[in-house]
Amino acid sequence: MKKRNIGICIITTTLLMGGPAKATELILAKDHTNVVNQAAEIAAYKSNRPPVNKRLFKSKAVEAEIIRVKKLLTNQKLAWMFENCFPNTLETTVHYRTTDGKPDTFVYTGDIHAMWLRDSGAQVWPYIQLANKDPELKKMLEGVIRRQFKCINIDPYANAFNDGAVGGDWMSDLTDMKPELHERKWEIDSLCYPLRLAYQYWKETGDASIFDSEWIQAITNILSTFKEQQRKEGVGPYKFQRKTERALDTLNNNGLGAPVNPVGLIVSAFRPSDDATTLQFLVPSNFFAVSSLKKAAEILNTVNQNAEMAKQCTDLAKEVETALKKYATYNHPKYGTIYTFEVDGFGNHFLMDDANVPSLLAMPYLGDVDINDPIYQNTRRFVWSKDNPYFFKGKAGEGIGGPHIGYDMVWPMSIMMKAFTSQDDQEIKECVKMLINTDAGTGFMHESFHKDDPNNFTRAWFAWQNTLFGELILKLINEGKTDLLNSI
Repeated sequence: MKKRNIGICIITTTLLMGGPAKATELILAKDHTNVVNQAAEIAAYKSNRPPVNKRLFKSKAVEAEIIRVKKLLTNQKLAWMFENCFPNTLETTVHYRTTDGKPDTFVYTGDIHAMWLRDSGAQVWPYIQLANKDPELKKMLEGVIRRQFKCINIDPYANAFNDGAVGGDWMSDLTDMKPELHERKWEIDSLCYPLRLAYQYWKETGDASIFDSEWIQAITNILSTFKEQQRKEGVGPYKFQRKTERALDTLNNNGLGAPVNPVGLIVSAFRPSDDATTLQFLVPSNFFAVSSLKKAAEILNTVNQNAEMAKQCTDLAKEVETALKKYATYNHPKYGTIYTFEVDGFGNHFLMDDANVPSLLAMPYLGDVDINDPIYQNTRRFVWSKDNPYFFKGKAGEGIGGPHIGYDMVWPMSIMMKAFTSQDDQEIKECVKMLINTDAGTGFMHESFHKDDPNNFTRAWFAWQNTLFGELILKLINEGKTDLLNSI
């Protein structure tokens, strides 16, 4: 209707000025200009994906989703960014092969050629929903899960692994390093992400073949590690020190970290950012442990008929959950009762949030708390405010960062998590708009960007953030929010 009304205005005006011939000429000229402008806009958004022959892994199901989504999106930049980002993990980080006749997939984190248990689990997560449409994609995902179980069985305390026993930059760290390890920072979430991925793969595909003897050994190691790090029987076997100028890349107290009171929570020496915790009971990661142990118990009961080990998982989950209710909240004078970021069991609370997931903001995204939990909603208001020391707001955007990069650097991941956990369409729209406007013209997400200048960013190639952006857009479309996206 708007175009027709504009046309009528042009005709009315030009009839007075020069007659119908002139009016027709102007309308044609305007239509031609629109077509040229649209063509130029589309041409400006040329795909930044690797050439087909350079892509590490190809999926027919993922390609079909890209075509479907692009047809639905009228915002050309958003469509372009989705096409660049959604397949980025597959095309640039997935190294798929078979080992001993079984799928085996080693996943780079992007510009670092090592496999983080956390990152790899998050990177391939959005593809699980397509596994039944693509047998090769399903095998690749099976390979990631099998590789993660192998890694856990090499060392359940390690966060990142090499593709083989090749050593690396951190072999001099003062901890029990092995040449298969890229890094040995103990982080609770490193053992949770593989459980989350395996559980969802099983639920989606019905394939229980992954839950074999390697799995039983992995869940045995996960349970023993979690229990050791409750520190009821002393400090346990894990220590970590590094010669470094970064305070958060090493642990104090001879590699043991700050003392904790053994109240049932699990110590996480490092955060999902790979930075050392200040108080070692990291609350979001303990919540993640609870939900992951419950998933493991269901697998053990249903697939393995191992009631005894399932009970161990359930009992530990209940113990940690009870301790969280008692120790993980704080009565904030401004926001009411909120979840704290870290505690030590002695009554100390550390009030902040970090962008990396698991975070306080992201807990409903991981399924760790109900989105309508009033304590979570209070916490959400706190973490997205100047009262969170790592919330930054500037000319280019706003969001949560963390000490890993430092002052004034917003992580797009936090903006995505705000959108994932939002129940407000306007808020979601603002988040997506901010993500589109802070790509520095690259068509990709980055680790972080300066709050006042998106051209000042870190990590041009960070596959987790790219694929997470694709996951968000796909989720919004599948939830019927296409019109919202097209109104940006």
